[in-house]
Amino acid sequence: MTTYSALTTVPGEAHANAIAQSLEQLEPTPVGVGVFEIEDDSGLWEIGAYYLEPPNEALLSLVAESFGARPFALSELPEIDWVAKVRRELKPVEAGRFFVYGSHDADKVPTDPGRVALQIEATVAFGTGHHGTTLGCLRAFDRLFAEGFRPAKVADIGCGTAVLAMAAAAVLPEALVLASDIDRVAVDVAEANVAINHLQGRIECMEAAGFAHPRLKQAAPYDLIFANILKGPLIELAPDMATHCAPGGLIILSGLLVVQAESIIAAYQAAGFTLVSREDLGEWSALVLKRN
Repeated sequence: MTTYSALTTVPGEAHANAIAQSLEQLEPTPVGVGVFEIEDDSGLWEIGAYYLEPPNEALLSLVAESFGARPFALSELPEIDWVAKVRRELKPVEAGRFFVYGSHDADKVPTDPGRVALQIEATVAFGTGHHGTTLGCLRAFDRLFAEGFRPAKVADIGCGTAVLAMAAAAVLPEALVLASDIDRVAVDVAEANVAINHLQGRIECMEAAGFAHPRLKQAAPYDLIFANILKGPLIELAPDMATHCAPGGLIILSGLLVVQAESIIAAYQAAGFTLVSREDLGEWSALVLKRN
């Protein structure tokens, strides 16, 4: 089935939400409308509407003009099995000792006993290891492990596919590892990946926003916390990170653009952390910070 999209950008969240509400009142009615902040510190918000029939271009132009938005970019979207496409195109990822692969690349898994293979299937959940943010976190953890870092308690906040939690559990057999995500679908995917990698009983997966789960609070403080999310939530989490990270413990942060790194570092320094290392991979940064 052919579907259609209409995308625009506008300064400010209020105008973005107003445009989204207006689109839902038009005919044809969109089957879905999304509003997202563009994470480049531009102040722009993107509004996307999706249709099962061609949208009314004249009405869309009026909506855009009314709120000072850019003209809508209209596209016809062919029917594509995106999961199958991703499986075909994504190649295995190597991050130090970690080898992240899909089942279609099982024949490429290295036999070296020093390598750690993690199978992640392409799904709707974020974090296959290919994205610069996940890759940066894996590389940072690999370096710390090589230097002798052996955390006893690990939390993966915003875990997505749970690839980071699984990396920790795979090399830290005695560690307590908890993984949480705000999205129930992501938690289900995380649990499926844990099972695929034979790590049942090694990782506890749960639905939670940040640390807002009794189990996450009860198990604190953590020696290592992963948070591969976005700039806004990372800054909001800074005080909670300080509360739940053990003194001298480390946090690995990503999901942030290179241009956002300094503001993230400043927020965490204010919360009681010291920058240990930073790696930029393309337009993305991964930070390691230590709790004072």
